[in-house]
Amino acid sequence: MSKDNDEQINIESAWKDAHDFDPKDPLFGLTRDEMSGTDLSRRATLRLLAAGGALTFAHLIPGSGATRLAQAADAGGTLNCGWAGVGEIVTLDPAQINQVLQFQITSNVYSGLMHINADLVAQGDLAESWEVSDDGKIYTFKLREGVTFHNGDAFTADDVLYTFDRSKDPEQSIHSKVIANVANLEKLNDHEVRFTLNKPQASFLPKALERASGRAMTIVSKGGIEALGLAQYGLTPIGTGPFKVTEHQLGQGVVLEKFEDYFDSERPLLDKIIIKPIDGPEPLAAAIQAGDISYIGGNPVPAQLVERFQSNPDLTVDIKPAPGFQSVWINPWREYMQVSDFNKPVEELKKEKGFMVRLALAKALDRELFVKQALFGNGVPAYGTINPAMGYYYDEKIGESSEQAFDPDGAKALMASAGYPDGEGFPELELITTPSQKRYGLVLANIYKQVLGITVNVVPKEFSVGIEDFNKNDYDLRLGGSGGDYDPDDGLVDWMITDSKFNGPTRDKAKHPFGFFSEAEVDAVIAEESVTAEPEARKALVQKANAITSNKVACGFLYHPVDVQVYHNSVNFPDESRIPGLHDFDRVSIKT
Repeated sequence: MSKDNDEQINIESAWKDAHDFDPKDPLFGLTRDEMSGTDLSRRATLRLLAAGGALTFAHLIPGSGATRLAQAADAGGTLNCGWAGVGEIVTLDPAQINQVLQFQITSNVYSGLMHINADLVAQGDLAESWEVSDDGKIYTFKLREGVTFHNGDAFTADDVLYTFDRSKDPEQSIHSKVIANVANLEKLNDHEVRFTLNKPQASFLPKALERASGRAMTIVSKGGIEALGLAQYGLTPIGTGPFKVTEHQLGQGVVLEKFEDYFDSERPLLDKIIIKPIDGPEPLAAAIQAGDISYIGGNPVPAQLVERFQSNPDLTVDIKPAPGFQSVWINPWREYMQVSDFNKPVEELKKEKGFMVRLALAKALDRELFVKQALFGNGVPAYGTINPAMGYYYDEKIGESSEQAFDPDGAKALMASAGYPDGEGFPELELITTPSQKRYGLVLANIYKQVLGITVNVVPKEFSVGIEDFNKNDYDLRLGGSGGDYDPDDGLVDWMITDSKFNGPTRDKAKHPFGFFSEAEVDAVIAEESVTAEPEARKALVQKANAITSNKVACGFLYHPVDVQVYHNSVNFPDESRIPGLHDFDRVSIKT
């Protein structure tokens, strides 16, 4: 038998074992000992991935993810980074972070009880060990002792409670729903806490308590917030992570320096990290080719640069599936596209002129052409928030069943029925993009002109300006979306419920009862799936919510990105730190 056949048999066996548990079992077929301890075994890791619906065959390939050994590391040196597609880093306060490019930085500054590894599974961070009750609802954590914040304050259980109380308050944190399933948090002693959940939750460790993507339980410093004030804390926060912020000027960038008292004496290896915002593809390319930067983070690497970077022998380019989605957001309060109530059957909505236009804009999206022309093939057509990186939850056939499936004739017919045959009489629309997305916008504008005969004017705006317009419902169309989505809740809870943190949070609520979308059944289904542990049941709920938001055009879903990592060959970036959507530098070094 060949080596390849042996490998395939081992993969299939591991897949079968990972799913071999009673769906009603709150511990997912694992013993309390396997669920508790100081680390998770490979079997427990795969079982929890399966229970949470995130296991893919890619996790089972030998040599993937965190199972691969890091390269030999050299200590010291400064890493110069360019943060792509942004003019300034607005905030580093976890409670207010609303961009992936922000928590990519804070993942190096703060700690959480848990942190995901390259297999997207939570491992202990500030949690030294933990135990789980038989019913899967009580998690007792032993905290690391001797940990200090960057200002010298000792880390204790009080900091966990302070962070929890702050994060569960929607007035203080935009991530309060992440910990909505927590019924109670108790301090048992200075280094022990107990979480009690309303229902078992397979994603509790990798989602709610994770220091980067979760953000709700990224441990903040009470003393730091009180001493600095919220505004300054957002610029120069204090955490317990491997690096401390020593400089942060809006528009100028962020400087991180090694935290000498980090709890792991072997990390970090670098002395300093300089992060410079760079907006625009050519300035980014020029910076790394000239050696001004040696690593790219931030927004996705502009698609038109990928082949250029791949052809440069001095650069390493690593491409993996990315968690996230990008969409064309359609303002339902604009007269020509108005939909004031989505709580109707699709066939009934199709009789309304505003929805006809909205659906036409979604059906006109030639996603395959967009991926080819705008992304140079580096993307996957999207019809919902659930992306291929989520594996088990992803519906590969949604592109065939969705009302948004590319249908130029159907799109034209809808526009004609709405009173705008071949676009006649329809107003010119503005499409907000970031400056780095301008070319993407031009591709979209051309698609709309060719399919619908309408004119879309691309209006590039710095992200902080464009998102402000979006949040207060002051836009026609906007190109944007989400990244770092490791669990279905990242797309569904964060975006698709009526009171989600991105759904018009600063709108005039007297004029606009909701932001871009609101549907009662979607709210109910998402509320149920977010606390459903049984994988098949949760998968059905997730895909139901995903289908409704697609069919009722919560937005014009456009594409799922890929994660392109680019760095100079002088940078030693170990495989165990390669987490799609993140840039963790605690094990990174400069080759000498």
